[in-house]
Amino acid sequence: MLTTYDVIIVGAGIFGITAAVELRQRQYKVAILDPGPIPAPLAASTDISKVVRMEYGADETYMSMVEESIAGWTQWNDAFGEKLYHNTGVTMLTRKPIEPGEFEYESYQLLRQRNHLPERLTADDIARRFPAWKPGAFVDGYFHAKGGYVESGRVVEVLLQHAQELGVTVYAGQTVQHVVLENGRIQGVQTVDGRIFKADNVLIAAGAWTPIILPELEPVMRATGHPVYHLKIGNSTLFKPPHFVVFTADITSSGWYGFPLHPKHDVIKIANHGVGQLLHPVHDKRVVSDADIRQLRRFLEETFPALKDATISYARRCLYCDTLDEHFWIDRHPEIEGLTVAAGGSGHGFKFAPILGKLIADALTGQANVWLPKFRWRDLGNETQGEEATRHHNK
Repeated sequence: MLTTYDVIIVGAGIFGITAAVELRQRQYKVAILDPGPIPAPLAASTDISKVVRMEYGADETYMSMVEESIAGWTQWNDAFGEKLYHNTGVTMLTRKPIEPGEFEYESYQLLRQRNHLPERLTADDIARRFPAWKPGAFVDGYFHAKGGYVESGRVVEVLLQHAQELGVTVYAGQTVQHVVLENGRIQGVQTVDGRIFKADNVLIAAGAWTPIILPELEPVMRATGHPVYHLKIGNSTLFKPPHFVVFTADITSSGWYGFPLHPKHDVIKIANHGVGQLLHPVHDKRVVSDADIRQLRRFLEETFPALKDATISYARRCLYCDTLDEHFWIDRHPEIEGLTVAAGGSGHGFKFAPILGKLIADALTGQANVWLPKFRWRDLGNETQGEEATRHHNK
């Protein structure tokens, strides 16, 4: 006899696993289906680190969400007895003086309006406090002590174990092919090997695979790959906090951001948050090109001279699930009863993990949430422009 669940979640990335924990805490009988392994080495939610930053230009909704998220990360450190979140602080630096309308300027002003304490930096301040940066190359910006990074792959592992301890059933090695409907209502899901899993509600949280499972979302979601590098260097003294912290380097013009030396993996991770390369999540390889590496080397030489000849110990393309406007997609399906979607992380979703579960569970159960209207099911045309304030949008 088939087991029927209250909720089946398709995908064990950060959207799916946080929703599973929250729904189980609300006493729902929950199962997760994922192709595995969990965490998947190439999934957007994994790797060794993700940025936690409050800065979103003039977007006060996102900043308020990160304020609550950082409190949640601190609570998780205590609850799980492990330092998953590292509050190193964040530098947001630019090659020319910042001006109104620009990401760094608007972020700085909004932080101050919300009673935070970012420290404005001159070229001399940067050279004195952060000596790994090429002197004079960056002349403005600020340091914000509240922010840093999380050990993302480890976070997924810890939350998966927590979900199972709460009673969530996890089916790794199960790839969902499509949802099962009857008279316009969800009945469950069917996997590629023909298995049927029955449920009253289905949550599709499959990242870049979401529009494959739900083709009606293909016009508004796409998969893009963005280069990520792990660098090893003989003398890493320059690249440890407090002299080197999570950074963005004129990011809306360049896309470059990165992290201090990782305390467990002994590498410096640097990545690019930009236009990316359109990829198919199943058929395309997620590899960086020689041209990508040349761009990295040029950036390093112009920014961190001590890293210009560093060994690249690992490289890949991180696969984003982009919505056309780069806001998340968290809502019930407008035509299929019992079906909810939580996807469209667009390269900036992980930092919200401590509040994502509640956000998604509220959407699935129809409860009011002040942040949900931003992520509703919506009509987006081909002319829609990306609005994530940090992202480099030009080729």
